[in-house]
Amino acid sequence: MAISPESFPAWRERSSLEYENDLVAMGETAAIAQQRAQASLAGAFPEGHPTPDNAVFFVVDDAGSTVGYLWVGRDTSDDSSAWWVWDIVIDAEQRGRGLGRATMQAAERYARSHGARTLGLNVFGFNHTARSLYETLGYDTTAIKMRKQL
Repeated sequence: MAISPESFPAWRERSSLEYENDLVAMGETAAIAQQRAQASLAGAFPEGHPTPDNAVFFVVDDAGSTVGYLWVGRDTSDDSSAWWVWDIVIDAEQRGRGLGRATMQAAERYARSHGARTLGLNVFGFNHTARSLYETLGYDTTAIKMRKQL
């Protein structure tokens, strides 16, 4: 279900907090994580709302309850046929029910219907469950970024 204009500010806040938490988990300070997350969302939605080329959807279960969200849009390259899953979140208590898989398949259909030939994404290294899901859906690893705490 596409996000409504009225729901967008609350979604943006949630998405920002989710990204901040992931950045902190990767070693960023809370202040830097907050700056990066807010700048990322402000840059992605300069008009203050989603567009067909940068869309946000709520993930809804069979009972009609919102259990997560998906943000999918064109990537930042010059290739107009390259799309990106900018964010996907399934609420923790709802995971393991196939909702992530169904949401990724919906992202693929949406991107394809808007001219995409590829769909990429980034996944944090600590998110082994998501990495496994993406691999079973046919996503290939294209880069690995590594770091060691000293």
